[in-house]
Amino acid sequence: MTESFEAKGLREKLIESIRQKGITDEEVLRAMKKVPRHLFMDPAFLHHAYVDKAFPISSGQTISQPYTVAYQTSLLQVKRRDKVLEIGTGSGYQAAILAEMGVRVYTIERCRELYLKAQQIIATLGYNIHFFYGDGYEGKEQYGPYDGIIITAAAPEIPALLLKQLKTGGRLVVPLGKSDYQVMTVAIRTGEDSWEYSSHGTFVFVPMLRGTREK
Repeated sequence: MTESFEAKGLREKLIESIRQKGITDEEVLRAMKKVPRHLFMDPAFLHHAYVDKAFPISSGQTISQPYTVAYQTSLLQVKRRDKVLEIGTGSGYQAAILAEMGVRVYTIERCRELYLKAQQIIATLGYNIHFFYGDGYEGKEQYGPYDGIIITAAAPEIPALLLKQLKTGGRLVVPLGKSDYQVMTVAIRTGEDSWEYSSHGTFVFVPMLRGTREK
């Protein structure tokens, strides 16, 4: 895939601004510098793609703010060949970042329109990502356990089924809360029935909903 020098230049400026905001995970920054965010948005919005803000996509959803993607991915602390479950494919951008980092990505989307569109975009980039249409609250136990689980929507509480799909030592990262903002929370599985929790700042996400829908 070829892209314009303009897009590459805008992306480099964006990554530098994220670095200046405190993101120090060089592997995350490298992946974000490589993945063309504008392909996950309408072609008319090239300049919007490289502003550090969330942006509306189809089906009432948003592509997350780049800083938020970097922050949440850094908290996951993944390594190459780790197996990660993503809840909420959305545009597919977060999954692409993880795939660029060498992660084995399994991603679930409840909206069929987004599920199909994300696969088309990822196919043009050549990443090997496993897509599923379904209810993220259920996870995908048959492909687990996972080294990491990343939830890209606001959950009122952490679904117990997802906690059980982590490996011992695995990390789940989720924006947690019912209010207008959520607390980024990390859950680390420490044993068969034990987890440690930590909080990492406030963010704003669309809500995590149950079930599936066509559009």
